[in-house]
Amino acid sequence: MITPSPIKPGDRVGIVTPAGRIAGGAIDNAVDFFSSWGVDVVVSPGAYSGWNQFGGTDMQRASAFQDMLDDESIRAVICSRGGYGCARIIDLLDFSSFMMSPKWIVGYSDITVIHSHINRVLGVETIHGPMAAELSPEKTDPVSQRSMDLLKEALFGTLPAYYMANHPLSGSGRATGVITGGNLSVLYSILGSPSAPDISESILFIEEVGEYLYHLDRMMVAMKRSGLLASVGGLVVGGLTAMKDNEVPFGKTAEEIIAEAVADYDYPVIFGFPAGHQPENHPLILGREVTLSVGDKSGSITFR
Repeated sequence: MITPSPIKPGDRVGIVTPAGRIAGGAIDNAVDFFSSWGVDVVVSPGAYSGWNQFGGTDMQRASAFQDMLDDESIRAVICSRGGYGCARIIDLLDFSSFMMSPKWIVGYSDITVIHSHINRVLGVETIHGPMAAELSPEKTDPVSQRSMDLLKEALFGTLPAYYMANHPLSGSGRATGVITGGNLSVLYSILGSPSAPDISESILFIEEVGEYLYHLDRMMVAMKRSGLLASVGGLVVGGLTAMKDNEVPFGKTAEEIIAEAVADYDYPVIFGFPAGHQPENHPLILGREVTLSVGDKSGSITFR
C-alpha cells in the first residue's frame, strides 16, 4: 500500500461535496477549524451546489472531486458529508494525477465507495474519519473534539492506537492484517464491482446507521453465505446508530445479529469501536496493516 505524505503547516487542504447536498453555511465552521491547524483551506466552488438530493449533478460532483485530485498543491481532501452519490461518480474519475502525487482522502458513510476503490484498485491508503459538515452549528450531535484531535494527528503523521473495554459479545483472539471496510450498507451495495474491498485475511471494519434490524440480518446472512465472513482475519464493529425495528420485533439486537453471523469463526471480534455515525468518530487509516487483539476484558487496535 502507498501511504500519502503527512500534511504540515502551510499545506493546502480541500473540502468537496461528492455525495449528498449540504445546507448553506454548513462548512463555514470547518474552514475556520481546519485553518486553526495552520493549513490553507480550499473550498470547492461547487461545495454548496444542489441537484435533487445530491450536491450537484453527477458530472458536477465528479468534476469538483477531479479538480481536487488533480491539484498537486492540495495535500488532503476532506469530504463535506456522505448521504448517497459516490457510486454514481466513481467511474467518472481519473486517478492518473492522484497516483503521481497521492494525497489523503477523508470521510465516511457514503465515502466508503471512494475509500474502497482507492484502497483496492489503486493501492493507496485513505482515512475513514469525520467530515466537514459535522462541524456545522446546526448539527445536533456534533463530532467530538477528541475525534477531531485524532484526525489532525493522523493527517500530520501520528499513527493512532486504540484501547477499549470489551463488549460481552466480543470474541477473543489476535490477528494482524490490512484494515478495510466502512459503512456496511455501502459495502454490501458494491460487492461484485471493481470497487469492492478485498477482505480476505483483512481486519474488516463495519458500522451502520438507521437500518432496520432485518436489513442488517439480511446483509450479514448474505455475506456469510458468500463465504466473505469466513475469509476475514478479524472483525471490528463500530457504531450501530439509530437502528430500527418493525412493529413485530425482529427479536435480536444489532450486536446479536452480527455476533450470530460470525459465531462459527474463531477470529477476534470487537464491538463498540468509537467510529461511525456518532459524535465519537475516531479515524481509521484504511489500507494500513493493524493488529487487532481482544482479551477477556479489553481489546486494542494498533497500527503498524
